[in-house]
Amino acid sequence: MIETFRPHVLITGAASGIGKEIACQFAEQGAQLSLVDFNEESLHSVADDLRRGGAEVNSITADLRDPRTPVQVIESAFVFGEVHVLINSAGVYPAVPLLDITAEVWDAVQSINVRAPQLLTVEFAKRMNNLDEGLPLGYPAVVNISSGAALRARPGAAPYTTSKAALEMVTKSSALELGPMGVRVNAVAPGFVVVDSELNRLTDDYVSKVSANPLGRKGRPDDIARAVLWLASPAAEWITGEILRVDGGSATGALNLPVHWPETRTEIDDEPATMSALKASTTE
Repeated sequence: MIETFRPHVLITGAASGIGKEIACQFAEQGAQLSLVDFNEESLHSVADDLRRGGAEVNSITADLRDPRTPVQVIESAFVFGEVHVLINSAGVYPAVPLLDITAEVWDAVQSINVRAPQLLTVEFAKRMNNLDEGLPLGYPAVVNISSGAALRARPGAAPYTTSKAALEMVTKSSALELGPMGVRVNAVAPGFVVVDSELNRLTDDYVSKVSANPLGRKGRPDDIARAVLWLASPAAEWITGEILRVDGGSATGALNLPVHWPETRTEIDDEPATMSALKASTTE
């Protein structure tokens, strides 16, 4: 897909789940990588594994709740080299009943899931005039990771579903304004994706429900990563402002979906371990 051109790809939320798989697949294609995450230990582990496989990897530990962070992240990535692709994959999902939502929870979710992708995109776009004019068609590109949750409300998920609906409009607005600069902005909206390492804590009934889509199986991180790689590549060079739903067809109609997510942390504090726990290993 990447052929002789080796793009430099900046990926947030790269220490686990979908973000990690996106990083692995870009590495397999020969891309240079700048990986961002809050969990320093997990991030370094992923980066070291990819380096052992021959990838060029820059790791950036960052807290995306801080509005100053996007500028710092973009600056750090460009020190490593000219960035051609931005993947906004970082996200948190605290399961909180509506009447229990606090300002702290609301702000934490919106800052990571909406504000950070928007500010990262803005800072990325500001540097586009300095990019090599000989870039292949399709670059530079931004891909946001949205969710099927943007389409429908769900009990206990108001901060998350609201944030993903907002992210889809951020995607469209950014595509509209940045298109004349040659910057493509799209989003991939996963359906229910279950990480294999989490299967042991999920009931058979739960897995059955998340597999209840027209294609009849649960989603995997590689399903999403392949879509992201395509959307970020020259193969999609005339596509911008689109939301690509990768969900086994679940957005086509009502399904018997789970109401509550199992064993999800609801508190948000300053500890990396807590923020890591909030990252959806089972996401929609």
